[in-house]
Amino acid sequence: MPYLCIHTHTHHKNRRKIMLSKYALLFIFLPLHSLFFNLLTIGAAQPEKLFREYIGAEDTIVRFTDVPINPSVDFHFLLSFAIDYTDGAHPAPTNGDFRVYWDTKNLGSSQVSAIKAKHANVRVGMSLGGDTIGNNKPVYFHPTSIKSWLANAIHSITKIVTTYGLDGIDIDYEHFGSDPDTFAECIGGLIFYLKQNEIVSFTSIAPYEDDSVKPYYLALWRKYGHLIDYVNFQFYAYPRSTTVSQFLKYFDEQSFNYKGGQVLVSFGTDGSGGLSPQNGFFDACSELSKQGKLHGIFIWSADDSKKANFKYEKQSQDFLASQK
Repeated sequence: MPYLCIHTHTHHKNRRKIMLSKYALLFIFLPLHSLFFNLLTIGAAQPEKLFREYIGAEDTIVRFTDVPINPSVDFHFLLSFAIDYTDGAHPAPTNGDFRVYWDTKNLGSSQVSAIKAKHANVRVGMSLGGDTIGNNKPVYFHPTSIKSWLANAIHSITKIVTTYGLDGIDIDYEHFGSDPDTFAECIGGLIFYLKQNEIVSFTSIAPYEDDSVKPYYLALWRKYGHLIDYVNFQFYAYPRSTTVSQFLKYFDEQSFNYKGGQVLVSFGTDGSGGLSPQNGFFDACSELSKQGKLHGIFIWSADDSKKANFKYEKQSQDFLASQK
């Protein structure tokens, strides 16, 4: 490789040092140039191709292998639910001592490891809380104290994550027996510990638009939002009459509420509300994608989708995979 010849009155040894330093500068420059180019590429608006699905909350015997998985998307299964309640005829809060309430016969640790081994793009997490337990009894977030709830939660969640080989947690409490700040400190402290100790690699929250719910998740977001990877916003909690333009307005409102967050769009296959695929959900997704705002799609739930042979799971993933 040619180099610039410098005429100096130095000894041969010194000229060699100058030559070597020029080689060194060149090789330092090349990786930096390459890195700069890569950073420019990364900085360009890349469409998010994340698909997430709740699974296991209902007695429909649905398996991971039943659900179509597109290799061109990132796919998260969210096992539903782990709940800090006793089982039996009269469930009661256990102050952070979580137990597994999903269908462990069909969605157990061996099935988790098998689906992840088969599909490199699949990760599996669990959702905490949920709406009801047993005979439609509301599940309340009901800690005795922040310190005791946190100690119990860290111990029990770590054990479940390890036992089932899970990758993350989702927070889906919908009823509250505490104030918003207590909720924020308990859940925020749990997320902080799990991430700090590399017990989980992702975390998410699942709020929806309701005056009895919103203050809790906003308090959590304000203090611990930087530790939360995704906002699984339940857009299916809006009225069934939701139009595309209303949906886009709701999305902007929630993106403002959870500023800086990856707010995912969603619909339910259980006959719930919001904007359905039949009424323009994917039209709304196309518009968000054009604006660079589509961070991913999630569905509630695989259990409900089984009867229609996961038609919308296929459509959602195909849509995400097609985004340029």
